[in-house]
Order: sequence, then structure tokens, then C-alpha cells
Amino acid sequence: MSRVYLSPPHIGEKEQEYVREAFSSNWIAPLGPHVDAFEQEIAAYVGTAGAAALSSGTAALHLALKLVGVSRGDIVFCSSLTFVASANPILYEGAVPVFIDSEPDSWNMSPLALERAFLQAEKNGKLPKAVVVVNLYGQSSDYDAILALCDSYQVPVIEDAAESLGATYKGKASGTLGKFGIFSFNGNKIITTSGGGMLVSDDVEALEKARFWATQARDQAPHYQHSETGYNYRLSNILAGVGRGQLQVLEDRVNARRQVFERYNKALGEIEGIRFMPEAEYGRSTRWLTTLTVDPDITGVSASEILNKLTSDSIEARPVWKPLHLQPLFQESTYYPHLEGNSVSERLFHTGICIPSGSSLSESDQNRVIDHILSVVKYAVR
Repeated sequence: MSRVYLSPPHIGEKEQEYVREAFSSNWIAPLGPHVDAFEQEIAAYVGTAGAAALSSGTAALHLALKLVGVSRGDIVFCSSLTFVASANPILYEGAVPVFIDSEPDSWNMSPLALERAFLQAEKNGKLPKAVVVVNLYGQSSDYDAILALCDSYQVPVIEDAAESLGATYKGKASGTLGKFGIFSFNGNKIITTSGGGMLVSDDVEALEKARFWATQARDQAPHYQHSETGYNYRLSNILAGVGRGQLQVLEDRVNARRQVFERYNKALGEIEGIRFMPEAEYGRSTRWLTTLTVDPDITGVSASEILNKLTSDSIEARPVWKPLHLQPLFQESTYYPHLEGNSVSERLFHTGICIPSGSSLSESDQNRVIDHILSVVKYAVR
């Protein structure tokens, strides 16, 4: 039986047209007209003054941290329930991550935990240099509460919107609430360039500095001269062409994934003990991935048992992100739970799963996923 993937690329005709254009014009090396156009089109879509096209979302986050002045020994607050790429760039600069739990209503950064972290940092006499807020699985965090806290301590917010391009928060585009926003165009994202990312901001001078660093920090000189450490972080013209085509159908991709979620919710949402990731009232989630939690005491089956059943039938599904404070890499890091003795991210990790959610997912393949979940749950409760 054919494999059902979690979130495969969904490519159309326009992307191929732009790539052919890049080849016919011989703009196949890094940079070129598609890169410039892609930056302008992303900035126009989200409503920022500018954007810088980069090789990955990780590269974008790294440069954002440098732009706000993060350096060796600095503290950076970061969401814990996320992929490791949200925190690795903190280590690149020799800084120290401190992890903040999720809150249950959106699964995103808990303002309560963030407040306690700030109070303790103030007491210790060392405030964080930045706060990296992750918009999980296509949904924005509660930025009114988060920004109020960060502004009161004059600490900049970097919005990790790698998973949430197309989402909104109170009418504003995801990625535009903080000082800097970052997007990922990895192969599994809602739109893709195969590999790539984007840094967005209203600070156009900072974006120009990011482009400088991203092209090996080459000084203005007729020879190769370098006064600062640089990086090979720019996006290629070919991949930018793919991104331009993808961006034109972004709204269609968002709507398709939301429809996938609605079909899952209709089929499984009334089962006692199964709960889908809630959509916060303050905005639109893209439902990049459909995620749910399983209460084994009610359903008689664990999340891992459902995952094993799906995997055995060539259906790709994953656990919810393992919180970063539980990762061996960060075993010495400080962590602030949502409430004392109540770690939301740990509970979600132990009970949560991500199921196939691609915008090209057929109804027959989705029914196959649904039937397998139903078969496991019904067998368990007999």
C-alpha cells in the first residue's frame, strides 16, 4: 500500500515556470532577480518594510539574534515545545538558553511562565538579551501578553514563525509582531523552496546588515576584504523561483490544510479522550499540522500505540515535539513551567501526536488514517 506522508511538498506549474526562467537566463548561482522579487513579495504579503531571503529558517534566526546583540554569556528565553532549530542558534553565539513552558489554550509560550522567568532574571540582576517566541504548528502565540511583558523589561522579541506563515494574530500576519520574524521553507512546510528561509522586519537597515553577514561579510572593495565574520546564508535564485510560485498559492494551501483538519475533527472530535490542538480566538491557525492528544485512561490506548498502528501501515505520524528542556543537549538548562508542578509541554509530549496534514492529502488517504485510529481506539475500549 502507498505511503501516506505527514506533510509532503505540494508543487504546481508556476514554480516550474520560474525555475525554467532561472535556467534560461543563466541565473542559477546564488542571488538574482527571483531572490529580489521573493523578498519583496513576502514583505508585501506579511506587511513588513522588508525581508531577507536566506538558506534556512535557522540561518534567519541566527542572524536575528546577532542583530539584537546576543553574544557569549547572554541569556535568551526560548519556547520549550519546539524543534531544536529554535534554540541551536542561541548556542552558535555562545549564549545561554532558558526555556519557557506552553500554556494549554494555544500550546504556545505561557505568559505566566514568562513572567516568573523575568522576575527571577531581574532578581538575579541579569535580564535576557532576547525572547524567542515560537508559533507552534501554524498558530500564533498570545502576543499582547508576551509583548507587554517584554516591553516592560525592554527586551526584544524574535518571532519564530517557521511553522506559521499565513497565520494571523488579531488581524496581523504571523511573523510581524516582534522586532524580527523568521519563516522556514523547508520541504515539509506549508510552502517550500526545498530548503530556505526568510527574515522579515520593519528595520530595513538591520535587514541590509543581515544580507551583508549572509554573503560572507564582504566589504565594499575591489578585492576580497573582510572585517567581520560572515556566513554563507543566502538563498539561491533557483530556489527563490520555487518560493515565488509557492507564495502565489499560499492561501489555497492554508485553506486545504484547514479543510483536512475539519475532516479529522468531524470524524474523531467527538471521541471521549481525544482532543485536538485548540485554535485560539485571537487569530487564524494555518493548521500546518493537525495535532491531537490521547488520554489513555479514557480511550484505553496510548498515543504511542496509535503511532505504532499508523506506522505499521505505512502512514507517517509523529509525536508532538519533545520539549527542549528534556533534550540531552540542554539537560543543564533552566526551565519555567506554566504553573509550579504543572508542565504543559511535558504532558503534550507524552500524549500528543501529529497526523498526516498535507495540502495534497486525498480524502481516501485521510479516511485510511481515520479508520486506523478508530480501529485502535474501539479495540481498546471493548
